[in-house]
Amino acid sequence: MATQRSSARGPVWTTVVAAVLLGLGWLVFESGLLDRWTQQSPAASSGPAAEQLAELRVAPQGSMDGYSRARFHHWIAQPKAGRNCNTREAVLARDGQGVHVDNRCQATSGSWTSVYTGQRIDNPSDIDIDHMVPLANAWRSGASAWTDERRERFANDMDVPQLVAVDSSSNRSKGDQDPSQWKPAARDQWCEYATDWVTVKHAYGLTVTAPEKSALQEMLGTCG
Repeated sequence: MATQRSSARGPVWTTVVAAVLLGLGWLVFESGLLDRWTQQSPAASSGPAAEQLAELRVAPQGSMDGYSRARFHHWIAQPKAGRNCNTREAVLARDGQGVHVDNRCQATSGSWTSVYTGQRIDNPSDIDIDHMVPLANAWRSGASAWTDERRERFANDMDVPQLVAVDSSSNRSKGDQDPSQWKPAARDQWCEYATDWVTVKHAYGLTVTAPEKSALQEMLGTCG
């Protein structure tokens, strides 16, 4: 009798299991869970930035011999931003909200949010324009071999994410350090910071150190 009861339950149990699995399958597809389960890891899905990082040449830092900020002439005139506007004022106008300028194109009021800290700043004189890839880092990464004209373009380039309005404290804390030595305090900015850093270095054919590349991979891993 025990054997018969077990045999009788077989088809019923199979039917129940099949129904449950079908139900779960419907739930997975209906709710999009399957998409999330099969999604690439953040590091793998960081897209073009990860591809660009892989293309950068890894090399030790070069020498600082001959370096001077004067070799990267800034801030130059930016006629597209308006009459009398230089790069600093053009970035302030681009990155701020409700920005008003005088007839010399200098910002007189507005508000800015530092992407490094999330701090809101209402006084334009408290804003620094940061070079995403610091000038000294660029010098050690290949810019020492550039012409002065190319260095000037690098220091004033508004076509790549090289210039950003930030709070002066974080800008000075960053100095000329790469992402293996300094990262934004706001972790939710790591993805954008690493993406912008890689974009700039790729655009100008600059090198990265091994620790720098590792840190950038970690930060790109927060994307997605």
